[in-house]
Amino acid sequence: MPVSARERTRFRRTAERAGRARSRGIAVGAALLCAVALTAGCADKTDDASTIIRTTTNIAGAGVVGADRDTATACPLPSAPDAGPGTTRAVTHTAGVSQVPADPQRIVVLTSSALDAACALGLWERVAGAVTLEGDRPQPMYLGYGVLEVPSVGPIGQPDPARIAELKPDLILGDIAPAAGGYEALRAIAPTVLIGQGGSWQSDFTAYAAGMGRRDAAATALRDYLTEAHDLGPALNASQSQASVLRFTADTTQVQGSETFAAQVLADVGVQRPTAQRGQSYDITADELATKAEGDVVYVMFDGEQGEEHGKQVLRSTEFEELGAATDRRVFAVDDKIWHTTGLTAARAVLTDLRNSLNGYVTD
Repeated sequence: MPVSARERTRFRRTAERAGRARSRGIAVGAALLCAVALTAGCADKTDDASTIIRTTTNIAGAGVVGADRDTATACPLPSAPDAGPGTTRAVTHTAGVSQVPADPQRIVVLTSSALDAACALGLWERVAGAVTLEGDRPQPMYLGYGVLEVPSVGPIGQPDPARIAELKPDLILGDIAPAAGGYEALRAIAPTVLIGQGGSWQSDFTAYAAGMGRRDAAATALRDYLTEAHDLGPALNASQSQASVLRFTADTTQVQGSETFAAQVLADVGVQRPTAQRGQSYDITADELATKAEGDVVYVMFDGEQGEEHGKQVLRSTEFEELGAATDRRVFAVDDKIWHTTGLTAARAVLTDLRNSLNGYVTD
């Protein structure tokens, strides 16, 4: 079994646990309840309402984590450029070597992870253009409302060189060359850094930071993140919990394996995974939920509207409702654009989600 008998007993909904809930409910429930109880005084009066993302607090029995995510401080103040002489730096990347500005002022980003990196280094206001996502929001909302005003250079994966040129950037950041014109078209517009694909999220962040002339700032930011993650683990007694992580698309239920961003952040905190989820990602059927999806706590994410519709069907199925985590009301829905992306800002958001849910249960 993926979860020990001791741990399963620990999270049963007994009267004893219900009593404990009254004393610790605020720690987990506040983020879930404030969205529907603002008139009762949940909101901090100092919050800027425009920085808070509001959503439903329950999806098919799964408590929504981050219902009132405050994004006011998601992007810190601008970091300092690396020390050194001259106004340009040589940066080696997958497409070659580029002479980039030591302190770029107008940056075009061709991936969400590059936008996340600019945010994490305090440079998001220098982003002159960005590719946009599918759906009703052009950019990830966890980065704050300001990024919604960044001009579009086309959909993700299909940036338009003509739009990029109109924005007159002094730096272009991406992972691979777009089909339209390739790397040559980009570097004819501005110095371009392409970091490639397949690296860890931390190495990607470091590569983007090098392109922006912020190697030192990136090293400090990563060190601070790891310190926070390592401190959070003991505070949550994380090593005593096995967290199952599932992602729903329009027609699949996928176990998120060790190679995924979410799994890597969980590992940084010291959260354990069920035995069946300690390898690579894979799809499962309804009949496999009992053996492949069980955990002390189950985190679920949805790939768009169709993924949510499929996910709701699974969450309401008899097979899922028979899981111990479902019986104990320890199933939490997390933001797919945070848990299924890459980036330091997103990693910090996952830490916040874990702080508000790992030792809790759904209260509504």
